[in-house]
Amino acid sequence: MPPADTGASTVVVGASAPSSPVTTTAAPASTRERLEPGRPGYRRMSFALFAAGVAAFALLYSTQALLPAVSASFDATAGQASWTVSAATGALALFVLPLSALSERFGRRQMMTASLAVAVLVGLLVPLAPSMGALIALRAVQGAALAGLPASAMAYLAEEVRPKALIAAIGLFVAGNSIGGMSGRILTGWVAQAWGWRAALAAVGLLALACAVAFHFLIPKARNFRAGSLNPKALAKTVATHLGNPLLVRLYAIGALFMTVFGAVYTVIGYRLVEEPFSLPQGVIGSIFLVYLVGTVSSAAAGRLVARLGRRGALYLAVSTTAAGLLLSLADQLAAVLLGLVLITAGFFAGHAVASSSVSRTATEGRAQASALYQSAYYLGSSAGGTLGAVAFHAGGWAATVALGLLAVLGVVSITLYGTRVARAERRALVPATATR
Repeated sequence: MPPADTGASTVVVGASAPSSPVTTTAAPASTRERLEPGRPGYRRMSFALFAAGVAAFALLYSTQALLPAVSASFDATAGQASWTVSAATGALALFVLPLSALSERFGRRQMMTASLAVAVLVGLLVPLAPSMGALIALRAVQGAALAGLPASAMAYLAEEVRPKALIAAIGLFVAGNSIGGMSGRILTGWVAQAWGWRAALAAVGLLALACAVAFHFLIPKARNFRAGSLNPKALAKTVATHLGNPLLVRLYAIGALFMTVFGAVYTVIGYRLVEEPFSLPQGVIGSIFLVYLVGTVSSAAAGRLVARLGRRGALYLAVSTTAAGLLLSLADQLAAVLLGLVLITAGFFAGHAVASSSVSRTATEGRAQASALYQSAYYLGSSAGGTLGAVAFHAGGWAATVALGLLAVLGVVSITLYGTRVARAERRALVPATATR
């Protein structure tokens, strides 16, 4: 199977690879030592990265459900309070590439451990912020620290897990993301209702601390990592090579477009449900994020989908599910809207799991940088989706937000179809050369 059935050509063994941002000093371990289901260490690794995903996304989005309370506490506008979320996601997008480069030198496991430790420490300080400025600054530091986790985790899995089990392993990590994202919004809402927003952020900090401790004791040592000294010129060349790889660029675009849909929907859905004909209270609207549990299931099942449908088939199923959910959400019946959210969430997390794992398999060198670029595109898509979705809603209502989402879905389909044509053309070009041998 090609490294990515999004329309890419297969990575050819022996082809020139990107320059590594490090100078290698150790030989790789045998691939026979890689983890797979049923072998020692695989279950520990799965639980460890699941816990890391929960901690990271619980911390990253911890203030999103608390913005009204934060605004009231500091007498701030909604726009000012929103920076407690934007500062974290923006810093993550900015620092994910340089921290992934450090993981090439110091190790994936070490980088993930350090990132979680710093993020949790800051998370325990966040509830003590004396001002809005201090809160935003702490959240920016927290986002920068968390940037060391996602790309390093993808690279760790690509190096330590057998290729056939890679998508399933990454799916479990993404499943942890969905659980963390959900808890970072729902748990804080309920705790804040009883004890205030500071207690809610403290609760998330303690949850993340427990997850970080579990990660530290469960994660197996890396056996296939090759350490080296940093080389800034080689790093720049590696990044340029990745950006010059049509397949990787297509995967980055797919991740960004999927996140554009997701960001638009979950930024605006509260406005839709608080208005007629629904008129739901804020507490009930906050509980809508329980739908994230669907993402836990769909991302964990991504490996099985690829096994049955191939990567292109899994992506087509993901975008079809997302599009169906968007159209269903146009109805004025609450049950239809909720079912639409279920389909959108399931499609998004499945598509994200397939695209992100394809990046890890496609990049034969500089995997951390390849995954870091995907994460940057992913969070840029989140920012764009949230902003454009809100603009569309205020201009034309929920129908305009749905139209934006469908446009992003069409972009994913177009990219995948184009890649399919490229792959078929390359296979046809290889037939005459094979026949003359």
